[in-house]
Amino acid sequence: MRPSDIPEIRALRLFKSMSDSAFEALIQAAYLQTFPAQLELIREGDPADFLYVVTEGRVELFARANGREATMGMVHPIGTFILAAVLKDAVYLMSARTCQKSKVLMIPAENVRAAFEADDAFARAIVVELASCYRSVVKEHKDLKLRSSVERLANRLLRYHADQGANGTLELPYDKRTLASLLGMTPENLSRAFNTLRPYGVQVKGTEVTLSDLDGLTTLAKPNILIDDRTS
Repeated sequence: MRPSDIPEIRALRLFKSMSDSAFEALIQAAYLQTFPAQLELIREGDPADFLYVVTEGRVELFARANGREATMGMVHPIGTFILAAVLKDAVYLMSARTCQKSKVLMIPAENVRAAFEADDAFARAIVVELASCYRSVVKEHKDLKLRSSVERLANRLLRYHADQGANGTLELPYDKRTLASLLGMTPENLSRAFNTLRPYGVQVKGTEVTLSDLDGLTTLAKPNILIDDRTS
């Protein structure tokens, strides 16, 4: 199957405003590949050779320094990484590895930069995409800077609960080590935070979490649209 035959890719916000000819030129040298779980796709410090589009599976973005490693984010279908490095013809600031068997479209970086120069609609879409990424980073930074670890966990549980139907239970989408890293915590701190939330109706059994006092948990979490809204 050619990449252009996958409607989800064509409908991606980054590409949907492009003309058919510009889109075909962009992905003419792209290829779709399936990778096994736990395979490192890119390494921080390496030059940005491709723009990656996750079409199936999940990819973890992470970084290392001074013997430490932290999860920076997760890319789900249909999502791209790492656009800024590709546009700047710079090195990757993060590494990426598959969390599970994943299918990834790889678009040569030079094609992306050529399309940016040649197609006004694509250039505008890139500006909007990068603006959205910037706002997401600011919200994540505010979450880390302005909330305690317990408040961060409480708000994340409320988010997962809403995403999964708001029926009083939720399934943690990641293992606890990864969740802790996403929240800027150690696994030990995450365990203590879950214990702190017990009086607020949070019960954990494996990866299943029951929320029996949503009002109490919400009062503790104090959700803030300027941090938690992912739509703007």
